[in-house]
Amino acid sequence: MTTDGAIELIVKALLTWGKIAGPMLIAALVVGVVVGVLQAATQVNEASISFVMKLLAMGLTVLALGSWTMRTLVEYTAQTISSISEVVR
Repeated sequence: MTTDGAIELIVKALLTWGKIAGPMLIAALVVGVVVGVLQAATQVNEASISFVMKLLAMGLTVLALGSWTMRTLVEYTAQTISSISEVVR
């Protein structure tokens, strides 16, 4: 296996991770900021409110993007498995 092949596998893994985790992290970030602003405005500082809202946002994101996520993971896995013959040379 060449160094270029190893770097290519690592880059593909990181890009796939970013595509899968990105939407959920962005949803949690946006909800966290909105809830934080509302809590600051109302002076209700309860940590469980923020946690539950982020959990709901991430759950809805998974429900909305679940099929796309699985397709992306299956494509990545298929490409990685098909490149095994190049890796072991």
